[in-house]
Amino acid sequence: MNNRVNIGNVSMRIKVRRAVWNVVCALFFRPFGTPYLWWWRRCVLSMFGAKVHRKAMVYSSVRIWAPWQLRMERGSCLGPRVECYNQALVYLQEGATVSQRVTLCTAGHTTDEPNNAHSGLLVAPITLHKDCWIGMQAFIGMGVEVGERAVVGATASVFKDVEPATIIGGNPAKIIGTSK
Repeated sequence: MNNRVNIGNVSMRIKVRRAVWNVVCALFFRPFGTPYLWWWRRCVLSMFGAKVHRKAMVYSSVRIWAPWQLRMERGSCLGPRVECYNQALVYLQEGATVSQRVTLCTAGHTTDEPNNAHSGLLVAPITLHKDCWIGMQAFIGMGVEVGERAVVGATASVFKDVEPATIIGGNPAKIIGTSK
């Protein structure tokens, strides 16, 4: 988690880009909710710079802050009502699955100045390695890497890297087993 970058505030260029994305998302992404239109949602995301494999799945109810900060490999999935707050890169490797209502949060604020909660925006990427699984309503914080074949239990809050082939759960998340 030492890869945090202080970017200050969100630039006007990014705000405008996001405004355009929000309109396009409302008109051309969210209304197409049937599973048969995976290809359409991938196409819309690609128009905004996302790198999404043709065999990746993105549900129409997903909220993506910045498609240009999204990478998804073959067989990866962003499930229903996922909140992808990706001011930094969110990278799902092959077979990584994010279940419903998960929050992927790549940003936070510095705490250097106690009287100014917005003194600086910190961002760090999230990487979900091959065949990991993020359970329903989990929270994955900035800078976290979830290892290959790891499982994050439902409602877990993850602020540190998860080792490969481990099962974690709780708030804060702790190791509760190993996966095969």
